[in-house]
Amino acid sequence: MMEEQLAKGNLRWLASFREIRRDYALGAFTIPIYAVGSLTEKGFFLSRIFSAFVTPKYKIHFLLYTSTELSVKSIRSLVLSCKRKFGSEDWVFITFIQDKPIGKAIKSTISSLADDKVGLAIYSLTSKSEVSSDNVLGRALKKHLKLTEARFEPLNVPDYLKSITIVFSLGVVFLVTLLFSGVPANAPLSLLVILAFSIVAAYPIYKRWFHTVFSVNSKGFKLWKGRDLVERRWSDYTDISIYITPQHDTHIRLHFKKETFDIPLSKVGLSRKEAYSTIKQMLRKK
Repeated sequence: MMEEQLAKGNLRWLASFREIRRDYALGAFTIPIYAVGSLTEKGFFLSRIFSAFVTPKYKIHFLLYTSTELSVKSIRSLVLSCKRKFGSEDWVFITFIQDKPIGKAIKSTISSLADDKVGLAIYSLTSKSEVSSDNVLGRALKKHLKLTEARFEPLNVPDYLKSITIVFSLGVVFLVTLLFSGVPANAPLSLLVILAFSIVAAYPIYKRWFHTVFSVNSKGFKLWKGRDLVERRWSDYTDISIYITPQHDTHIRLHFKKETFDIPLSKVGLSRKEAYSTIKQMLRKK
């Protein structure tokens, strides 16, 4: 889930992460997920100008470290390893995940971190509690990091083009009606205006009718198509398969007795291999 969040840009409010590694070696530690990025934007023209002249150029590092039970010593050791490895001006975000509840000593160590270039957060899988360092980076990490839920909602180009076609067709019908009514109009110019209007006006229609959002956690998932919401639990299903539609769209098909439910991977931008493996594990742990 964390790798998908990084790859889909869900942590862009922390930084623009461009490179992700698995099992990254850092001193005596092996980091399951490591990402590096910057504050530089690669978006529109004004964003690039702002980034070029205003935004700091140092690197941003994100580390996800997991353990059955962490200790104060291991947390401090990892922070020191990061300080030795990365630049003195770099920002470092470290997320710890442990199975057991968070002890008082660890809470104190995390929350009292004095380094303003390091943000820490720790999450317990057992107690579902979370603690972050009481500095700017720590509070930002806690705010934007979603450890228990991953949300996927890419712009689906075919559905957006469908929305544009709907608006454009209505505009053309309106233009033809005006022409047959004797109202003078410059047809080529009017068509260009209608097309430009359609591109803008189609977005609310796309969001209301077609936009697909998939939210998943350890207990179940939510699937929106426009404003229609379907919510299910993993415990409702017993098996999983990959289903290919006649239009060659890929779905994860969940099975329970004679009932099935399809999750449209093509529309939510998920990898078939990773989604199948992850959901299979969810069903085993239910």
